[in-house]
Amino acid sequence: MGTMTKDDVLSELEKMGTPSTKKILVNHGAREPLFGVKVGDMKKIVKRVKKDHALSLALFATGNYDAMYLAGLIADEKKITKKDLESWVTSAYAGIAEYTVPWIVAESAFGWELSMKWIDSTKEHIAATGWASLGNLVAILPDEKLDIPAFEKLIARIKKEIHTSQNRVRYAMNWFLISVGAYVAALTESSKQIAKSIGPVTVDMNGTACKVPSAFDYIAKIEKMGRIGKKKKQARC
Repeated sequence: MGTMTKDDVLSELEKMGTPSTKKILVNHGAREPLFGVKVGDMKKIVKRVKKDHALSLALFATGNYDAMYLAGLIADEKKITKKDLESWVTSAYAGIAEYTVPWIVAESAFGWELSMKWIDSTKEHIAATGWASLGNLVAILPDEKLDIPAFEKLIARIKKEIHTSQNRVRYAMNWFLISVGAYVAALTESSKQIAKSIGPVTVDMNGTACKVPSAFDYIAKIEKMGRIGKKKKQARC
């Protein structure tokens, strides 16, 4: 089996697309061009391609939502450059900004540096990507590789800023707080205290049934399951 080209992948994605999946994705903020492919189906392509740096860049550059999502699943975190990631974040939106790009940023060598730059952006999707990237970072890096005092400052910043931040930034901040509480045992208690003082976080979910989880309840649930500090092998899923 030869290597797949961008056009091979696009025609396969087109065959996999369904109107019902497309409708769900659009409700969650995706826009044309897209075929509406389930992630489970995409993984059949991932199985064959594994990691392919050039192909992932070519797919992301198509601007097709499904292709951009797939690009994240086959990206090579060791070969991707800071410039590639900077270019990805500018055209990312919806799930691409909140899942695809953060996964690869966190797995790359530039996770901390880019996240810290992006959370200060005035552009909603870039700031949201930054917070989501930080949330992925704590999920995969061992605690000794994390600057714990810096993360303490970040959760304190969330306490101050979450209610006045832009819509999707509030959502990403809330998930970041959950992530810190769940994956960094040293900060579980302070994350819960901050979550408690923040109270309910409101995010306009564009009419979908998605809810904003209570960070306090979520962390408490993970604690009860005895899963605090259990890291993931990789960010992407």
